[in-house]
Amino acid sequence: MAENTPVLDTLAAITAVSVEEGTLEAREHMIARLAALIAVGAPGASYLLNLGTASDAGVTLEDVQGVLIAVAPVVGTARVVSAAGSIADAFDIVIDVVEAEYDEV
Repeated sequence: MAENTPVLDTLAAITAVSVEEGTLEAREHMIARLAALIAVGAPGASYLLNLGTASDAGVTLEDVQGVLIAVAPVVGTARVVSAAGSIADAFDIVIDVVEAEYDEV
C-alpha cells in the first residue's frame, strides 16, 4: 500500500485477520461480507476496500450478481439497486487505477 495510509492499512489488516481466523473458506467468507455490505447499505468505498480480497479469494462478477439477487427479497430492491451502483463505481475505480498504472509502464 501507499505510504501514510494508516486507516486503509488498518482496514486491510482487519480484513486479512477476519479471513484467516474465520471458519469459512476465503471465497465464501468474502461472499458473506458482500451480502453484509449490501444489507447495511455500505458506501462505494466499502466495496472498493473489499474487491481485491474478494477477487483474490475467487469471487467473480457472476458471484456478485448472484449475491445481489439472493439478498434482494430480504433487503429490498432499492438497497440492491444502490449496492449495484456502488459496486459498479468501485469496479470503475479499480479499472481506472489499473489503466493508469499500465500507462506509466
